[in-house]
Amino acid sequence: MTDEKILKLKLEVLDEVAEIFKRVDEVAEFNTLKVLNSMREVKVSDAHFKTSTGYAYGDIGREKLEELYVKIFKAESALVRTQFVSGTHALATVLFGILRPGDEMISLTGAPYDTMQTVIGHAVKSKGSLKEFGVGYREIDLTNETNYFDAIKNVVTAKTKLALIQKSRGYSTRKTLTVDDIEKICAAVKSANKNCVTFIDNCYGEFVERREPIEAGADIVAGSLIKNIGGGLAPTGGYIVGRRDLVELTAYRLTAPGMGGELGASLGTPRLLYQGLFVAPHVTAQALKGAIFAAGIFSRLGYKVFPATKDFRGDIIQAIELNRAEKLIAFCRAIQKFSPVDSYAVPEAWAMPGYEDEVIMAAGTFVQGASIELSADGPLREPYAVYLQGGLTFEHAKLAILEAARASVQ
Repeated sequence: MTDEKILKLKLEVLDEVAEIFKRVDEVAEFNTLKVLNSMREVKVSDAHFKTSTGYAYGDIGREKLEELYVKIFKAESALVRTQFVSGTHALATVLFGILRPGDEMISLTGAPYDTMQTVIGHAVKSKGSLKEFGVGYREIDLTNETNYFDAIKNVVTAKTKLALIQKSRGYSTRKTLTVDDIEKICAAVKSANKNCVTFIDNCYGEFVERREPIEAGADIVAGSLIKNIGGGLAPTGGYIVGRRDLVELTAYRLTAPGMGGELGASLGTPRLLYQGLFVAPHVTAQALKGAIFAAGIFSRLGYKVFPATKDFRGDIIQAIELNRAEKLIAFCRAIQKFSPVDSYAVPEAWAMPGYEDEVIMAAGTFVQGASIELSADGPLREPYAVYLQGGLTFEHAKLAILEAARASVQ
């Protein structure tokens, strides 16, 4: 594709999405005010940026940060820790914290993301999984709304302890849930079993909308600090927010019974976690603009994109069906080539731990694996869809997406 054609395509898409970008900016301003007001109300101070070591009893920075998350998410309690090594770790901590042998959990959004399948023991055997501990598992797929909500009422029974609801699409082309969708699902679960815990995997979904899942009736929510909520500054970690009794159970799983959330050194990270949270609504908006732009570019090139350019979005992920393995590989290599870090690296598909198929990943990021920074990945299986997410600035995302378009149409 010539530079002239690329320029023409870029201008056409930017004109098409101008009004959509305005709505994205409005949500970012709303959420920035939410974070700012929360920081003012809890009285964040320079003193909260000081480091702690060892057991870290009485770490005021850690305690204030969790108070801030409670305020922003409208939750009862929060656990925000760099001791979580990933979003999957935070999610697994919730499941192992709440579920006991003989309990049953149900995924209401089909098969969860690949790394969560090994936590559950879904489809393949995995050592230390919930299945190995005697926790039962079932799932239902998202279908049309009428049949889907009937199915929830039929599948959730008195013995169902926990319902897992994954907001994002994962490695699938199903629709991403909005907070309004989550509200309807939680209501359906509670009508079938009022004691069933509604648990939301919120990865990639924070600050995309004006509300978060706790406001829609969810009992507990978890996610990663190196996705939206960390604003590209958090160096590692995860969070859990929700009902006080449930968060307490997860804290006992993270550390040890009787210790819970009272321990956990912040080391040198506190300021980054606060500052990352403050810029997170803006950074999330930049990533959303990149996803919308990518949808516009690749739909005009004749590819199937999920969501469509003008669809309402519940997360920052853009799925593009490239139909051939070589195009998926070329796309990821183009994103890597236009990365600020490790741009010289050449991504190769490999059998990553926790994934069913070989996966190719492009992520030239300042924080290793941070998918709020521009990254792209996908499993080498039909329809060879690539999942694009992140972008600290829309300018960077735009340049890299145009290079990926050049590479994918050759």
